[in-house]
Amino acid sequence: MDLSYTPEEEDFRARLRDWLAGVLPALPPKPSPDDWPGRRAYDLGWQRRLHDAGYADVHWDASPTLRLIFLEETERAGAPYVGANFVGLLHAGPTIAAEGTADQRARWLPPILRGEEVWCQGFSEPDAGSDLAALRTRARRDSDTYVVTGSKIWTSHAEVADWCELLVRTDPAAPKHRGITWLALPMDAPGVTVRPLRTLAGSAEFAEVFLDEVRVPVANRVGDENDGWRVTMVTLSFERGTAFAGEVVACRRVLGELAVEARKNGRWDDPALRRRLGRLNAEFRALWRLTQWNVSAAEASGGVPGTGGSVFKLRYSHARQELYDAAAEVLGPDCLDLDRPWALERLSSLSYTIAAGTSQVQHSIIAERILGLPKGR
Repeated sequence: MDLSYTPEEEDFRARLRDWLAGVLPALPPKPSPDDWPGRRAYDLGWQRRLHDAGYADVHWDASPTLRLIFLEETERAGAPYVGANFVGLLHAGPTIAAEGTADQRARWLPPILRGEEVWCQGFSEPDAGSDLAALRTRARRDSDTYVVTGSKIWTSHAEVADWCELLVRTDPAAPKHRGITWLALPMDAPGVTVRPLRTLAGSAEFAEVFLDEVRVPVANRVGDENDGWRVTMVTLSFERGTAFAGEVVACRRVLGELAVEARKNGRWDDPALRRRLGRLNAEFRALWRLTQWNVSAAEASGGVPGTGGSVFKLRYSHARQELYDAAAEVLGPDCLDLDRPWALERLSSLSYTIAAGTSQVQHSIIAERILGLPKGR
């Protein structure tokens, strides 16, 4: 498989670099991490700049390779991350682009691209653990609406979201993977209650969402009724296959910064630390190549990443934890100071073997769908 870039792709990279160099110095200061309305406004303002410059649709209408170049260059330049609307841009939006009707694409995609609406993800539930298909939130059909009752947890940015990609059970009698439906829930609908959750790192980007007889139009269903698990696999393939691409670039940058810091504070003299950083450098270089391979494979199969995303997600989540463990080694006792660089990132890295599907789930996917091993009993 050819992992090199074409002249046209390199031209896109050069034009993007020039635009970033001109626009980034003019950005306003970032708001406080706890100011979620401010962060929403800042992140959507950046998305509007991308839209006006013609880069907003790179997540859907461009080839997967151009999408990868975009993520690589924006991270290298220190551009704002998608932030509050990462679900809309990287998960829900691509899913609607791939699975939605023409009317649904016309309704939901332009506001995401213009930086007008924020999405959150309502997949996980308190009693389901890592078994996403064990969800219990019910949706009862009533003419042209679904009446939804249940609760979700770890709902990213629910407190500032306009819409939620919501998984509900529409046929309780069906086998658990076959009775699920994917809905777009308006977060201002009567019966929706949001309760923010504070993490170990002190942030509150997650929330519990309670749904009490919430009415959702049938027109908001993406895919067929009871076909939501298949649609969800499309969503998760984007989440595991390409959404972390920019973060690999960020980790490679952090690795270089750790080497500089280790030389300054004398820890570079430790040969074990040098070997550890060298191994991580090789690890992230390999992960970047794997990302390119996954994107090339997606491009050849219509744009939706495949099961190779599970291989990437499994190794990346562990490599990220190892990176920030190495950061603690470089910092020494200062790693306990949350105001120091990398300290908060180390805490947040602990969640990566759980978020977007636990490592155990990824092991099962790789075993069954790639290696062809029998399912466990």
